Amino acid sequence: MFTGIVEELGEVTAVETLDDACRFRLRGPVVTQGAKHGDSIAVNGVCLTVVDHEGDEFTADVMAETLNRSSLGALAVGSRVNLERPTAVGDRLGGHIVQGHVDGTGEILDRTPSEHWEIVKISLPAQLSRYVVEKGSITVDGISLTVVDAGRDHFTVSLIPTTLALTTLGIKKPGDPVNLEVDVIAKYVERMLGDRVADEGVTR
Repeated sequence: MFTGIVEELGEVTAVETLDDACRFRLRGPVVTQGAKHGDSIAVNGVCLTVVDHEGDEFTADVMAETLNRSSLGALAVGSRVNLERPTAVGDRLGGHIVQGHVDGTGEILDRTPSEHWEIVKISLPAQLSRYVVEKGSITVDGISLTVVDAGRDHFTVSLIPTTLALTTLGIKKPGDPVNLEVDVIAKYVERMLGDRVADEGVTR
């Protein structure tokens, strides 16, 4: 489990295209401290498994399903990525519960800068709109953010200078894709209510 608090801005150093997958080598001096084979590291919000680790770099394999459902397929050598290690039991939950399971992708639609923050408008796939609410939580490229405005096909977030400086959202521009993970609690509530309605329907 992750919290959506990005630990560092890493970099893709190598990309190997396989028949039905892709192998990435990524640099991240912070997240590779103590890393070992089999550990999990979130890359732009996608939970990946460390295959190999040497110095401040690690290698991760990404299967076709993940490439199709996320924006990782657009990464190239030199791409900057948000990196986060799983939260440890007993640590503070700084953001919200993040699984590292991307629900879909959106696109940066617009950026509106102001003196102390920046409003970013992001497209929202139709199948995810019911999970996104004003003042609710959403994960964008692995970053835990609060929804400012929730429309039917878009939402906005307000970014503070720290987020702009230390994550990919500081450098992404309109047209760039982003990974989205909605609040898992909303999905569980929907499932439980749906089952309850179905059971009551049968009873009646």
